Amino acid sequence: MRPVLSLLIIFATAITSLSAQQVKLAQEYYKNGEYEKAAEMYEEIFEQNKRNDYYFARWVQCLTKLKEYKKAETVVKKELKRNNKATHHHVTLGSIYDQQFEVQKAEGEYQKAIDALKADQGQIQKVAVAFTNLAKYDWGRKAYEKGAKLLKDDLVFAYNLGDLYRRAGKNAQMIEQFLLSVQHNPKRLTNVQNLLDRSLDDAGFDTLKMVIYDQLQTTESTELMELLAWASIQQKDYRSALRQYQALDTRLNENGTRVMELAGTAGNDRDYDTAIRACQYIIGKGRDGTTYFLDAQQALLYNKRQKLVRNFDYSQDELRELESEYVRFLDDYGWNASSANIILELADLEAFYLHDRSKAIDYLNRITGLESVNKYVRAKAKLQLGDIYLMEQEVWESTLLYSQVDKEFREELMGQEARFKNAKLSYYNGNFEWAQSQFDVLKSSTSRMISNDAIDLSVFITDNLGLDSTAVPMEMYAEADLLIFQNRFDDAIAKLDAIGKMFPDHKLVDDILYSKAQVHFEKKEVEQCVALYEQIVADYPDEIRADNALFNLGYIYEEILDQPDKAKEKYERLFLEYTDSTFAIEARKKYRQLRGDNL
Repeated sequence: MRPVLSLLIIFATAITSLSAQQVKLAQEYYKNGEYEKAAEMYEEIFEQNKRNDYYFARWVQCLTKLKEYKKAETVVKKELKRNNKATHHHVTLGSIYDQQFEVQKAEGEYQKAIDALKADQGQIQKVAVAFTNLAKYDWGRKAYEKGAKLLKDDLVFAYNLGDLYRRAGKNAQMIEQFLLSVQHNPKRLTNVQNLLDRSLDDAGFDTLKMVIYDQLQTTESTELMELLAWASIQQKDYRSALRQYQALDTRLNENGTRVMELAGTAGNDRDYDTAIRACQYIIGKGRDGTTYFLDAQQALLYNKRQKLVRNFDYSQDELRELESEYVRFLDDYGWNASSANIILELADLEAFYLHDRSKAIDYLNRITGLESVNKYVRAKAKLQLGDIYLMEQEVWESTLLYSQVDKEFREELMGQEARFKNAKLSYYNGNFEWAQSQFDVLKSSTSRMISNDAIDLSVFITDNLGLDSTAVPMEMYAEADLLIFQNRFDDAIAKLDAIGKMFPDHKLVDDILYSKAQVHFEKKEVEQCVALYEQIVADYPDEIRADNALFNLGYIYEEILDQPDKAKEKYERLFLEYTDSTFAIEARKKYRQLRGDNL
C-alpha cells in the first residue's frame, strides 16, 4: 500500500511541477505579445484544471487579441453549456460581441447575466466584478442591486456599490452606500476614508458631513462620528472635529488619545484656539484620569505661546502672564526631570522674548544639574545655554558647551547641531577656512535645516573670501552677524554701514541688505524688512541672497501679513527660477499647500 501511495504522490508532484512550468511559460508568451502560443498553452492548462476561471479567461483574451472572435464565441458558449453556474461568462460573451460592435447582442448577454443571478453571494460577486473589469459600471451596479434583493440584505454589497458610484462620479449615491458599508463592517472605515479623500472636493465634504449629521439623529454609530471628525479634519475644521472626538472619548471611556492627537494637528496648522481647547479638555480629566496629563500641560503652554508670538502681535504684559503660567505649573508639578522640557520652553521665553538671560541661565542650569534627566534634554539645555552665553559675549563658555554635546553625540543629529554651532562660532571670529571645512562636512547632515544652513554659509564664504587682498570686509560682516545674534541691533547696523562706506565696491552689498532686513524682522519692523528683501530680489537676482530673500518674503506674506496670494507668488518664483536653491523643495511644498492641494 505504501509504495503505491508514494508513486501517486510522486506522480501528483510531477503534474503540479509540469503545470507550474506551463503557467510560467504561458504568462511569458502573453507578456511578450505572443498570443497564439499563449492561447495554446492556456487552453492546455485549462483542460487540465477546469475549475480555474483565470486560465479560461486568459485563453479567451488571447483569442480576442488575435481577433479570432468566432472561436472565442464558440469556446465561451461551450463553457456555459458545460457549467451552467458560470453566469459571469455571459459577460465574457457580451464583451466578445462588443469588440465586434454588435451592441445589441452584447446587451442581450449582459442582461442574461443579470437574469440568471441566484441568491448566491459568490456568483453575484463574480458577475459584478466581470462587469467592473470591463468598466461596465452601470451593469455592475445592476448586478449588486439585484443581488442585494435576492439575498434580502441592503448592506452586503454597500461597499462595492459605493466604489462603483465613485467610479461613475456620482458622489451623492457613493456617500450613501459608503456610509451603509461602514455601519455594516466598521473595519472598512480606513478604506472608505481613502476612497472619499480621492473623490471629494470641499463641496463634496460638505455634503458628506450633512448626510452624516442627518444619520446621527437616528443612530449612535461611533463609526459615523469618527468619519464626521475625519471629514472635518480634511477641511481643517478642527473645532468641529474636536466636538466629535470629545464625545467619542466620553462615550468609549478612552484615555484622550484622539483629542491629544488632534491638539497636535491643530497646533501644527496654527489653529491654536482649538489646540488649546483640546489640551484643556485633557487636563480637565485630572492627573489620574489620563496618561496625557503632563503632555497636555506642555502642549497647552506651547500653543498659548505660539498663539501669542506667531504674528508679532503681543505685549510685554501678555508675555509676563504667559511666564506666570509656566512658573505656576512648574511650582505645582515640580522642577524635575519629568518637567524638563517645559523648563526648556520657559528658558527660551525668558532669553529670547523677555530678554531676561540671567533667569534663562538659571533655569537651564537646573536642567543640566538633574541627574535623572534624559540625556537628549540635557544636551538641548547645554546648546541653549551655549547660545545665551554667546549673546552675553562669553565665547569660551559657549564653545565649551557646544564641544561637550558634540563629543557625547558624535554620530547623532544632536552632535551635528553642536558641530554647526561651533563652526559658526569660528565664522564669527573670522576663522573662515576652518569654519568652511566644517560646513562642507555638515552639508551631508541628515537634518535638512543644518544641511541647508551649512551649504549657504559655505557658498557665502567661497563667494566673498579672497576677492580682495584683505579679508577685512568679511571679518566686519561676520562681526555684524554676531551682533545680530546677540540682539545688539544698533551696533550691527553701524557695523554694516561701515562696510559700505569703507568698501563701497565690495560684492557684499546684497548680503548687507539681507542682514539689515533680518534686523528689522527681529525688531518687528515688517514693512522695512519686506522692502529690503524686495530690493535684493529686484536689484541682485543673480546673487546668493536672492533665493533666501524670496523664501523669507513668502514666509512673511503667508504667516505674518496674511496675504497668501503674494506668498504663493514668491514661492512659485523661487522654485521656478532658482531650481538649485536649498529652499526650492520647501517652496514648492508651501506653494501647493497655499493652492489647496491635498498633501
